[in-house]
Amino acid sequence: MNMNEYFTENKGIGIMATSDKNGVVDTAIYSRPHVQGTDEVAFIMRDHLTHSNLQENKHANYMFLEEGPGYKGVRLFLSKVEESTDEDLIASLTRRHMSDEDDRLRGEKFLVRFKVDKVLTLIGGNEIAID
Repeated sequence: MNMNEYFTENKGIGIMATSDKNGVVDTAIYSRPHVQGTDEVAFIMRDHLTHSNLQENKHANYMFLEEGPGYKGVRLFLSKVEESTDEDLIASLTRRHMSDEDDRLRGEKFLVRFKVDKVLTLIGGNEIAID
């Protein structure tokens, strides 16, 4: 699977699951990832529970449910590599635009980069090779 092609060609709903150091799980809606090379993705996030959990536990799971009939999509098993607060880099990747004032009121943004450890089909446990 070419992740860049997949996430460019498919629309849908994304859900990220994280947990804190005690294993308490949270889920949140996230847009399609920014694909960075063959086996890395990045997400822009605010300093909410998902971001907080990633400070304690670098592992996450991103489930993407493709738009359309039936249940098609993928599950990405992720390990956090790094994060950045570089405003220019984040602005260059931002897909959702709001006024500068509204953006500031929502809080600081982080670009969090992950290594994709494994990709599984949405239903069943079939592993998908990344190319």
